[in-house]
Amino acid sequence: MYVAQPIEWTDRGVVILDQRRLPAEEVSYTYTDYRDVAKAIGEMVIRGAPAIGVAAAMGAALGALHSSAKSVGALESEFAEICATLTKTRPTAVDLFWALERMKRRFAELTAQTSDLTRIKQGMVEEAQQVHLEKRATDEAIGRFGAEFMPREGQVMTQCNAGALATGGIGTALGVIRVAFEQGRKLHVLVPETRPYLQGARLTAWELHKAGIPLTLITDNMVGHFLKSGKVGAIVTGADRIAANGDTANKIGTYQIAVLAKENNVPFYVAAPISTFDLSIPDGEHIPIEERSAAEVTHLQGVRIAPDVHAAHPAFDVTPARYIAAIFTERGVARPPYDESLRALAHTPQPVGLRM
Repeated sequence: MYVAQPIEWTDRGVVILDQRRLPAEEVSYTYTDYRDVAKAIGEMVIRGAPAIGVAAAMGAALGALHSSAKSVGALESEFAEICATLTKTRPTAVDLFWALERMKRRFAELTAQTSDLTRIKQGMVEEAQQVHLEKRATDEAIGRFGAEFMPREGQVMTQCNAGALATGGIGTALGVIRVAFEQGRKLHVLVPETRPYLQGARLTAWELHKAGIPLTLITDNMVGHFLKSGKVGAIVTGADRIAANGDTANKIGTYQIAVLAKENNVPFYVAAPISTFDLSIPDGEHIPIEERSAAEVTHLQGVRIAPDVHAAHPAFDVTPARYIAAIFTERGVARPPYDESLRALAHTPQPVGLRM
């Protein structure tokens, strides 16, 4: 089954697939400067919370690898600036901050062990590669846990893109669907277009089509119609940040889908790695919401589709925990009350082969 590769570490540099140009073109760029990786994250060349985390880790490693510092002290100062630059790219996806904190911890461990700059730099590269490997293994585990909740046959719905393009593995929400499909479940996926950036139409539909999984692309304002039909057996989405009480930030439009799902008795599930948990905040009111350019609303692929008026573009919304039936993670399934189950999973020993 086809799996896209949105990011790879190579001897030439960090290779990133430009998701802005899909599905018309498959174009990749090779980055050798961490500032260019930061720009790629900010400009959505690469997007999706887990994939952003991988990109941030690789950007940090790239910066360390190509540093001209002649001492550990100088490298420490430069590495702090590298991480600060990457931190400023996207505010909502907590995996970015998780990955950078992990790279900082590894940097501190390495500098405490040795003053050999070559060893320190290589250690940072290995850590970034390990982050990527773990994301792949994490997706597989999430997929296995979540597949058990999918119907044996019939329609399922997702939102935005939480597939391989968003994670670097097989995907979180789409990973659940992939595994269920491979197990023999006869699923047909309803894919809302996800205006204004069209991640559903451009990316999710592209991934499912490439993988041979049946789908129907719908506009965002068709969601209620299809949920009311009684033919949708489940909804599964990804997440960009999950608060301690289970409130979940995901691409704009997710909240209204969850409300409509509740009204029509369709279970609404979230698939996300432990790294997407933010147990430092009590609820969704504390999740920062990225505001993107209004031009992405008034224009479509550079063509104006609205008059010159004020437009708003909050890139995410928050779904209250009361609408979420379960959260699939690599360590198991969280169920209400989430303030207990999420914390329990966060402190569950990591499965063999995964290191956070």
